Amino acid sequence: MNGRDSVGKTLIISPEKCTGCRTCEVACSFRKTDSFNPQNSAVTVYQYDEAAISIPVMCMQCEDPKCMKVCTTGAIYKDENDTVLIDRKKCIGCKLCIIACHFGNISYNYEQKTLVKCDLCGGDPQCAKLCPSGTIQFKEATSAQLSKKKALAEKFKSLLEEVEK
Repeated sequence: MNGRDSVGKTLIISPEKCTGCRTCEVACSFRKTDSFNPQNSAVTVYQYDEAAISIPVMCMQCEDPKCMKVCTTGAIYKDENDTVLIDRKKCIGCKLCIIACHFGNISYNYEQKTLVKCDLCGGDPQCAKLCPSGTIQFKEATSAQLSKKKALAEKFKSLLEEVEK
């Protein structure tokens, strides 16, 4: 691959563009639960006041998802587009996937008793569609963009591990 080869559509995040408006959280929660409640969003905007940056974070659609490995019922699976999904009929709500996710990108909606995780809105992600600054984009990714995304995820993971120490 030469870095320009298309590898499918994915969410591309440009943290330097984020204004911290949290439109992505509200759009996602409405799509998922018909309510404007960021607690029910599969996107979380982390705000780092000291550095004056905001970063939207959602499921990384990992190549080798730890959440899928720990799921005892097989409720977490990958579809034909490599999107990591949850079969709500199989899920028993044990929350092992929440613990296994290195990035904290799965949560639990106690009101609806369901897991909340990005599923790319079936190919029409509202977070990207409604992001006013263009921070979140859903587009054909190149292998170079995916490598950059993986490097950013690893850096974020190591920062989270440092904070937990």
